[in-house]
Amino acid sequence: MFKEFRDFAMRGNVVDLAVGVIIGAAFGTIVSSLVDDIIMPPIGLALAGIDFAKLAVVLRPAGVGPDGAEQAAVVIAYGKFINAVIKFTIVAWVLFLVIKAMNTLKKKEESLPAAATPEDVLLLREIRDSLKK
Repeated sequence: MFKEFRDFAMRGNVVDLAVGVIIGAAFGTIVSSLVDDIIMPPIGLALAGIDFAKLAVVLRPAGVGPDGAEQAAVVIAYGKFINAVIKFTIVAWVLFLVIKAMNTLKKKEESLPAAATPEDVLLLREIRDSLKK
């Protein structure tokens, strides 16, 4: 069973998928930093200093519950959702561009004329056909 699993795991597609997932995770980290640290601060500044990551609707403030235990605030953090939508849009756009580039390369490859048969091969075929007759 171990040998079968090893053969499966070392198959080219599985290894390629693993590499893709790791690169994708790293790309997600870069996009998160881009949105949180570069894109959103100027947008927040333009909108009177709003920090989108802190935008939320408080449904119940933090406090002490009826049993005397501390209760955390219940909030809807829509600012974080806005950041996540922007991150998703950036990742989707990059993937669109990558797939579009791959499709363009594939079309160019398909449109190339088939390699012409070399003259010596044609001559050998004629000789073969003559010998058959």
